[in-house]
Amino acid sequence: MAEEFVFDPNKNYDDATMAQLQKMEKEIAENQKLISDRVSFDSLSEEYAKEDEIYRTKIQQDLKNRYKCVRKTRGDGNCFFRAFGFACLENLSNDKSQLQRFLEVAKQSKSELVSLGFPEFTIEDFHETFMDVLTKVENDCTLEELLETFNDQGLSDYIVVYLRLIVSGYLQKESDFYSSFLEGDRTMKEFCNQEVEPMGKESDHIHIIALTSSLGVPVRVEYLDRAGTSTCNHHDFPEDSTPVITLLYRPGHYDILYS
Repeated sequence: MAEEFVFDPNKNYDDATMAQLQKMEKEIAENQKLISDRVSFDSLSEEYAKEDEIYRTKIQQDLKNRYKCVRKTRGDGNCFFRAFGFACLENLSNDKSQLQRFLEVAKQSKSELVSLGFPEFTIEDFHETFMDVLTKVENDCTLEELLETFNDQGLSDYIVVYLRLIVSGYLQKESDFYSSFLEGDRTMKEFCNQEVEPMGKESDHIHIIALTSSLGVPVRVEYLDRAGTSTCNHHDFPEDSTPVITLLYRPGHYDILYS
């Protein structure tokens, strides 16, 4: 029988809740890498109870037949940006012509952000770290070195922050078009300040459209959901593009797929 809960008026339950959350976050950080090695779909299936036949069927009978494996990301609210960043650079390491194009876009992105009103002293370090990692890729760093970079919390978070800034800049530059997609009375700048730039904020379609459009890196997203079919639906960003990387979306989380 469960122990009866007795309310203690002298106990600070807010502090207790925060301590519990911090403990959970610490356990996740200790047991789950920011970016994992490639793993099998059987490993992914094991995350769902045997009773959860919809997810397990889609993994085993659909994804497993169309893709080779999956690389997991830590579920910390930054998984889309981290998954995109790693998959993008992993792909660019094997495509030198696209790498040079991407380098030019990345170099110019800082001045574009400054022209939009972002303080240069604020974005300088993030841009510099981003360019340093791209230089590593240009200099033929190994996959192990790239993984090590993305699993270094400090470096990895700097990359995520800069990708968030790129999305914010793009949406504000194109606000006349994208403002119609916002709910409520927020301006685009308010939306970006609240939903794009802060670490830990989950990503939606508008984030994906902005990042793929601004960097010129098409992405396919496979949706693992509870829709009553045996297959996953997918969407390409931008529409009618030829994706160069593929992400797996399951409610609230993104991982990387390999064909």
